[in-house]
Formats: sequence, structure tokens, C-alpha cells
Amino acid sequence: MKLHIGAGMSPLSGWTNVDLVPYPGIDAVLDVTRGLPFEQVEFIFAEHFLEHLPLVDGLRFLRECRRVLTDDGIMRISTPNLDWVWLTHYKQPADMTDDEQFLGCLELNRAFHGWGHRFLYNLPMLLLTLNRSGFSTFVSCEYGRSTHANLTELERHELSQGLPSAPSVLIVEASGRSGRDGSDELKSFETMIAPYVRDFGTT
Repeated sequence: MKLHIGAGMSPLSGWTNVDLVPYPGIDAVLDVTRGLPFEQVEFIFAEHFLEHLPLVDGLRFLRECRRVLTDDGIMRISTPNLDWVWLTHYKQPADMTDDEQFLGCLELNRAFHGWGHRFLYNLPMLLLTLNRSGFSTFVSCEYGRSTHANLTELERHELSQGLPSAPSVLIVEASGRSGRDGSDELKSFETMIAPYVRDFGTT
């Protein structure tokens, strides 16, 4: 089985397309933060979905993805890069007019919170969260490219011009089992993020 999570208006042929809204082509209408009713999944693809979940819900979602995947199953995840947002949207106040500073503030906040975004990841945070969710192996990929035939040419979301040090979108294929899901280390991770989660909110 191949799961396409958050398929929206872009369902994939040959995949089980999952979304909260019954758009045309959706095979399963689910709130994935409440769990995934699947087993022995070979591939999971989630494009521009994770950033729409609060941090704690994202952690639980990724943990659930690891649970339903087979031992050699792979999750391909695509999400906006927080580092790119910061580098391209933050405007230094020096030599800027009041209007330019005003617009820069609006642009940065839109990048963070627009389009229903709840939490943006940079690569270290994404890899750490995947690891604490139970994955052990991570491969950064280019848009539309993979060494796995089932995971090539999947992305549909518009791609912005990246920077040499910061692509606009993070695309990672996660696999393996770290053995950390449900462990004391995972609880420690949740304790570490708890003060920040209170500030972000959980809904």
C-alpha cells in the first residue's frame, strides 16, 4: 500500500489518497492526527502537509507514520524550509523606509502563518523530529527525484527559487527504525519542547 497524506486537489494514481476534506479522488477522509487505520504500508508521501500541524500533532503524526510502515517502508516528506523563509523574507531595518519595514514585517509573518501554517521546520529540526518519531535513516532529495521509482515525480506544489545554503523546500525520505518511539528519550524530547508548545498553542 502507498499512502498520499493531505492529497487535497492533487490525488495520485495508484496511491491511497487521504485528506480531511472529501475532494474528488480522495479514497479515505480522515483526521490523521487521530491515527492511521492502515497496516503494512510500503510508502507514505506528504507534500506541504506537516507545516499545517501544531508541533505536538506533527510529532504524533510522524510517529504514527513510522508505526504503520513496514520495516523497510519509506516516508517522503516535503515541507517549507524555515531557514529559507528567514533568509529571503527578513528585511534589515538599516537604510529602509518606514513603508519598506512595514511591508517586510507583513511578508515575514505571511510566510510563517499564511496558508494555514502552524509550525515551520529547518533541516536540523525536521531530522530531529523524525528521529524522535522512530525513524533512523534520512536522505535529503531534490524536487521530483528519488532513487526509488515509486517516489519520483510526485511533487506538485510550486517551487520557489532556493539559495545555495537553503533550498526553499525540504524534501526528506525517512526510513528504518530508531527504536525511540515511546522511549524515555522521546518523553525527554516532549519535555524539552513543552514550554514552546504552550506558546504556540496546540489547536
